[in-house]
Amino acid sequence: MAKKHSLTTKEFLLPFIFISFLFFLWGIAHGMIDTLDKHFQQIMHLKKSESSLIQFSLYGAYFGMAIPAGLFMRRFGYKKGIVFGLSLFATGAFLIAGTTSFESFWLFLSCLFILGCGLATLETAANPYTTKLGNKESAAQRINFSQSFNGLAWVIGPLIGLYIYGDHGAAPGEKLTSMILPFALIGLVVFIVALIFLRLPLPEISEEEIGVAHGIVESEVAEKPTFHKPLMKQSHFVMGVAAQFCYVAAQTGVFSYLINFVTDKSQTPHFDVKNGPYFLSIGFALFMIGRMSGSYIMSYFKPARILALYSGLCILLLPVVSLNMGWYSVIALYGVFFFMSIMFPTIFALGIKDLGPQTKKAASFIVMAIVGGAVFPPLMGYVSDLYTMSIGFFVPIPLFVFILFYALKGHHVKA
Repeated sequence: MAKKHSLTTKEFLLPFIFISFLFFLWGIAHGMIDTLDKHFQQIMHLKKSESSLIQFSLYGAYFGMAIPAGLFMRRFGYKKGIVFGLSLFATGAFLIAGTTSFESFWLFLSCLFILGCGLATLETAANPYTTKLGNKESAAQRINFSQSFNGLAWVIGPLIGLYIYGDHGAAPGEKLTSMILPFALIGLVVFIVALIFLRLPLPEISEEEIGVAHGIVESEVAEKPTFHKPLMKQSHFVMGVAAQFCYVAAQTGVFSYLINFVTDKSQTPHFDVKNGPYFLSIGFALFMIGRMSGSYIMSYFKPARILALYSGLCILLLPVVSLNMGWYSVIALYGVFFFMSIMFPTIFALGIKDLGPQTKKAASFIVMAIVGGAVFPPLMGYVSDLYTMSIGFFVPIPLFVFILFYALKGHHVKA
């Protein structure tokens, strides 16, 4: 029998708890922010295409900060990188809380960009650190354990957003006051966590351990030949970047507009706006269940086949969402949440397959494909403004078609 390895060691238990808490923190932030589109549409009288700039700012920060964050951590170390990311996170949250009286959407977007830079820096650092805090043999188990807190936080985040929806101050200068307390508390918690990390004895991370976090095993480089085609000539990698771009674009659009969909008066049934975050929280719960069950299913079936099946089902479900078929449309939309769940990690794994020493560089490009979440929601919002919110859910279908192609044909590694 294989020797059973503990999740972490007594020496690293406290650092591992706080590293896992980082996953929870940025999940809370994402879950809350995805509730804000409809809130700003109501309070600031914005069109859907305009409120989608919330996602443009957040995911644009991920794209813009990916390389600087990596360079910062190479120069100053991952511990200082974590503290730097937490500082940006807290600063963005405090600025959002402190500038609500100006009632400026553009000022909010600027503050959100700073917050997003902090989240991007934290995500760049957290996965490699989980690999260091225990036995190498249990590194993958630690990453999955930590990421489970991220999924839980995505469920809780919209419930915190209920407070924001519950108080729509109509007087000038008070329309956004319900945002002060949630963001101020988040900023305070993040600031305290940053102070704790300054005192935590965290180990250094080697290049090999960063590689483990990106899916490289120690023997991989040695087993592969020293010559590799340039990344841009590796078709499974290039199409993997494109597939990841499509997935994050589609995911962000679906996440961002669920509240608009279930509260749209042209939709039957439709619900009170103040209850919208409940529906988003249910969607995130299904997303988390889908990822957990999908991981189990992949122990029996090839990941590419599961990706093909799930993307095909999304293609079939989205027209049901768009055709305004009552409860069938609502259930179909929740089905899309469930079937999207395994796509990001599966595309990531297929895209870096058999790249040997080029894996870490390839992983960085695939992570940068998250910019799809910045550019797509405005397009989906524009179509929804022209027609109806339900018609807007036709727009992600071509993205899932490409993902289906990648799962069937594009992921194959060519010699």
